[in-house]
Amino acid sequence: MLCKLRAGALWLLMTVSLTGCGGMALQDFAPSRPDMRLEEYFSGRTKAWGLFEDRFGNVRRQFVVDLVGRWDGRELVLEEDFLYDDGERDRRVWTIVKLPDGTYEGRADDVIGVAKGAAAGRAFNWRYTVDLKTDDGPVRVQFDDWLFRQDAEVVLNKAEITKYGLQVGQVFLSFRKLAD
Repeated sequence: MLCKLRAGALWLLMTVSLTGCGGMALQDFAPSRPDMRLEEYFSGRTKAWGLFEDRFGNVRRQFVVDLVGRWDGRELVLEEDFLYDDGERDRRVWTIVKLPDGTYEGRADDVIGVAKGAAAGRAFNWRYTVDLKTDDGPVRVQFDDWLFRQDAEVVLNKAEITKYGLQVGQVFLSFRKLAD
């Protein structure tokens, strides 16, 4: 019996360690400024610098992204052109709709279903599933993606990537708004 209790306690400790005890709540950012409005910030040209870190904290890839966004009053089309440090290039085109309740839905070719998100104050959070390209073929993962507007020009981004509920890595980006 004691052995079962110890095993149960060990399992609970491991589960809490792997999953954490909470996380950021979007509404905690409601009073912060400047407001993060995707359609405003990403209209026009933006540049980003980023990296992918594996679950052990090792930087695996670095990249630069050139973005062009067009907002028509209802829909933001955001073209992202990636250049990785190994010379590989990739492209993702988001179609993002702002819904009447102020939330957002986004679609892209490698996104499974619909990305759903919302903003509060300077923060924006959305979650989505992606077929991530790897050397061994696509791997289906989930993104918990946070953007934080710092000022008129700078947005910081942190995305946690999970598979089966376990973290496989993180992406960090710094965006800078460019003059048109």
